[in-house]
Amino acid sequence: MQLIEAVPNFSEGRNEDIVEEILDVFRGTDGCHLLDAHRDADHNRLVVTVVGEPDPVVKACFSAGRRAAELIDMDEHSGSHPRIGATDVVPLIPVRDVTMKECVQMAEELAERFAEELGIPVYLYEEAARRPGRRRLESIRRGEYETLKEEINRPEREPDYGPTELPRAGATVIGARQPLVAYNIYLRTEDADIAKDIARAVRGSSGGFTNVKAIGLEVDGDRVQVSMNLTNFRSTPIHRAFEFVRREAEQRGVLVESSEIVGLLPQEALISTARYYLRLDDFDPSDQILEYRLADKE
Repeated sequence: MQLIEAVPNFSEGRNEDIVEEILDVFRGTDGCHLLDAHRDADHNRLVVTVVGEPDPVVKACFSAGRRAAELIDMDEHSGSHPRIGATDVVPLIPVRDVTMKECVQMAEELAERFAEELGIPVYLYEEAARRPGRRRLESIRRGEYETLKEEINRPEREPDYGPTELPRAGATVIGARQPLVAYNIYLRTEDADIAKDIARAVRGSSGGFTNVKAIGLEVDGDRVQVSMNLTNFRSTPIHRAFEFVRREAEQRGVLVESSEIVGLLPQEALISTARYYLRLDDFDPSDQILEYRLADKE
């Protein structure tokens, strides 16, 4: 059976009724399995993780995008997370018996439907990008919705599909990529500049880790957040990112309060972290993790 994962992000994390209406689309699509829904009021964002055969997953992403366009007015939207549209980004990820090339083709077909049937401008990113400068999501989202609204008709910001003006639902970024780990670290301070400085130090685009994307955000009043995407958790594992941020924070007289995983992550990423902090020698997950051994017996 072919399997893909999709992690669509929607620009709504406060209105429970809208969140549930979007989630109901995924729940009601046969063959598309809703694995996780992470709702964040500070970000004003909903991150959904679904898996299934390609056709129902892509169908559900389109239907949810149509519902989001009906329910979310980007002119009224505010939140701490960068965004350009009601359905902000839809990455497709190969899981089983699906190539990256096939995911790129699915992304292109989904983008065309968003543009033609919903009238939403679409940008292709990561493996599906048609321009080198559009591989990175943050490059496409530069200036966010408000700036894109003014610049979308400029040649360098014209979408890959759809109109060169923004509807109330904004624009959408669609693409294909490898699995990543979405990881946030909370700092015990109200100074958002500290989080922004640390994010600048850790992210690859400004000289940090090549496989880390990071932004500093102000969250719920008395703390701030370094929000990261670890795009290759083998090259830059969770513990390495955590220790770097912790040291940078302590140099500024600030403590780490907590951290969180957004959505799902490969088990290998947690095993790597356990190896590091427990200093495990000769640890064999396939032989020493109970669930792995039980799976072999099934």
